[in-house]
Amino acid sequence: MTRRTKTPRKPVGKKGSQTSLKDPVGVYCRVRPLSFPDQECCIEVINSTTVQLHTPEGYRLNRNGDYKETQYSFKQVFGTHTTQKELFDVVANHLVDDLIHGKNGLLFTYGVTGSGKTHTMTGSPGEGGLLPRCLDMIFNSIGSFQAKRYVFKSNDRNSMDIQCEVDALLERQKREAIPNPKTPSSKRQIDPEFADMINVQEFCKAEVDEDSVYGVFVSYIEIYNNYIYDLLEEVPFDPIKPKPLQSKLLREDKNHNMYVAGCTEVEVKSTEEAFEVFWKGQKKRRIANTHLNRESSRSHSVFNIKLVQAPLDADGDNVLQEKEQITISQLSLVDLAGSERTNRTKAEGNRLREAGNINQSLMTLRTCMEVLRENQMYGTNKMVPYRDSKLTHLFKNYFDGEGKVRMIVCVNPKAEDYEESMQVMRFAEVTQEVEVARPVDKAICGLTPGGDTETTFGQVQLEMV
Repeated sequence: MTRRTKTPRKPVGKKGSQTSLKDPVGVYCRVRPLSFPDQECCIEVINSTTVQLHTPEGYRLNRNGDYKETQYSFKQVFGTHTTQKELFDVVANHLVDDLIHGKNGLLFTYGVTGSGKTHTMTGSPGEGGLLPRCLDMIFNSIGSFQAKRYVFKSNDRNSMDIQCEVDALLERQKREAIPNPKTPSSKRQIDPEFADMINVQEFCKAEVDEDSVYGVFVSYIEIYNNYIYDLLEEVPFDPIKPKPLQSKLLREDKNHNMYVAGCTEVEVKSTEEAFEVFWKGQKKRRIANTHLNRESSRSHSVFNIKLVQAPLDADGDNVLQEKEQITISQLSLVDLAGSERTNRTKAEGNRLREAGNINQSLMTLRTCMEVLRENQMYGTNKMVPYRDSKLTHLFKNYFDGEGKVRMIVCVNPKAEDYEESMQVMRFAEVTQEVEVARPVDKAICGLTPGGDTETTFGQVQLEMV
């Protein structure tokens, strides 16, 4: 490892040292353009923080035929001309900065089917979304301060092990001799299918500790019909008798952090490698043609970016072999499946079942927000029903104070989505009134290096794809 000039280490935040112990859930609104200029519109952007919902022709909510106009406020409203960069700078830039400084973050996109959630998160050719921009900022920042491959190794206890340089070198040689399909190759050309999405052409960077080295690990799961599946899992292809995907278990490590047991974590060394892994999983995600959306997501997807940091020795040559010195932080990027009314989608059979499970999990998320708000406003201590859904159970740590929570509410202003948009707005109103309380005796750091004790939730389930 290249020798570096030593600079004084920055002090790490100690437990209970935060000045503010409450952090409101940041809720933003993004209004997508209408598909056709002559479509009737029901949402108007009033200013940078307010939208107004107009009752369209044909909807009469009062017996006397009066039309209702309701205003909703957000941390910030992004109109139809907002660029992907403008959105990233306001919503996600500071989450990546936090990640690099050892803090966790959770970012949701939420809205009706066809409201632009996936475009906001993933992007389209020439318009990279939040996910590739987050990756780009991470690798711009840690650049030459990355540890060599296999110095860090993920284990099955939601933590990381450290290998010495010799063992890491031996593993690199062994892996190069036997190519691993899970490990992306930095020598391959970028897939033209997604090349335009990661070419964001803006250079965002955060300050790093130059006396440390970093490693990036990514994982990608979907929650489908309230079962968790690993989108990066390698399943042998058998055209005669396809092997069913095995759902994954939720576990709690010794520090009470929730994680998906047995989930594939891939070490990546560049934006290109990381997005290649994401794109591979994206192709396995459940989508279907519904009456409202030609490619409607039928599952909630969660792309986790885990950043590992460890100090170098006094000479600046090697990573300290003390596991207690590792800092692990995580940024979870969640593209929620769209809420929808089944009488509009004309759903039947599997589509109807999927829609029911999507709506149920979103309802549980809403209930959790309502209980959190009630406990906060009235000083009650009601149990928050996180375990009623895999989605809320997986992210309970964030709402219990283990990181910042941000949500982008995506809306399609067309009149046909009026009733669904109204429900989305009401949910957003509840959510932004929730303040995530920081535990006084815990630092707002990422995942503490794990231990050996785990609690398992749920049973192993088998389901045909």
